[in-house]
Parts: sequence; C-alpha cells; structure tokens
Amino acid sequence: MEPLRKRQLIEATVASLHSHGFADTTVQTISRAAGVSPGIIHHYFGGKAALLEATMRALLAEWRDGTVAALRAAPTPLARLEAVIDASFAERQFQPQVIATWLAFWAEARHHPGLARLQRIYARRLTSHLRHGLRPLVAAGRLTEAASGLAAIIDGLWLSLALGQHALTPAAARALARDHLHRQLGRA
Repeated sequence: MEPLRKRQLIEATVASLHSHGFADTTVQTISRAAGVSPGIIHHYFGGKAALLEATMRALLAEWRDGTVAALRAAPTPLARLEAVIDASFAERQFQPQVIATWLAFWAEARHHPGLARLQRIYARRLTSHLRHGLRPLVAAGRLTEAASGLAAIIDGLWLSLALGQHALTPAAARALARDHLHRQLGRA
C-alpha cells in the first residue's frame, strides 16, 4: 500500500503545482487533490519540501528510463545523440501538469539544497549521455564545449516550449536540436 499511496501523493503534488503554482501549493492543497488527510503527507514525506523532492525524483526517473530505453535502441553514436534529444522532448514531459512541476523544480532548485542536488544529477546525466555520443564524432578538445552547448540547446528549447514563448511543438523542438547537432558535427 505504501508505494501506491506515495505515488498517489506525487500525482497530487503534480496536480496542485499545476493548479496553484509553487508558492500557493501547500500540504492542504496536495492532500485535497489526493483525497487524504494532511497527516498522511507528513507521515510519508514529512512535509511539502520532501514531497516536492520525491515528485522530482519520480519525474527524473521517468526521464532517465525513457532516455536509457532510447539509448539501448540506438546503434551508432549519432543515433545515441538523437535518442537523447528525442527522450528530452518526449510527449509525457509536455503535459501541462508535468511542465508546471518541472518549472517549479527549476525555480526552487536555487533555494533548496535537495532540489539543487537533483538538478545537478539531471545536468550531469544529460551531459554524460551527450559526451558519450559525441566522443567518437568530435575532437577531444571540443568534447566538453559540444556537450555543454547541446545540453544548453536542449534545456533552452525545453524552457521556451514549456513557457509557450514560441509556436514550438515537441517535434519542432526535436528538429531544432537535431539541426544544431548536425551543424556542430559538420564543423567538427
């Protein structure tokens, strides 16, 4: 029952962040969304901050699992890079509730040590996947620059897409990131 209850509370956190934003999401709004008493949240997580961390760990695990599955199916270094791009713009990540949660995570990571640690883990994993794919394709002296640049393109496009600043779709963002990758490899 405990894993099911925790998953229910994580989903309620995602829903509350979407409906209320981070500042107005409280243990009460989450407990109402989950249909449980606030005491249940304190029992399983200790409060809002720990529940937000658990929620982000769950979303990061989904991203990681999608990325690893895509990488397993990628036969070449270029296909690996495209798989990372595709996984970064997976449709699940662009559901409005999930977007609200990622945006709250990024905003709060600067002020919350647990979330900052999760953000560093995400950034290291993304860069590591990109470095692995780029290693046979670019000069050693350009590897860090190429991986960091592609990670910045991915995150920047994701943020732009999430904020609705441009008429991007996940498919268009994937195409732009791939275009950047191919242009960089053409210069290598």
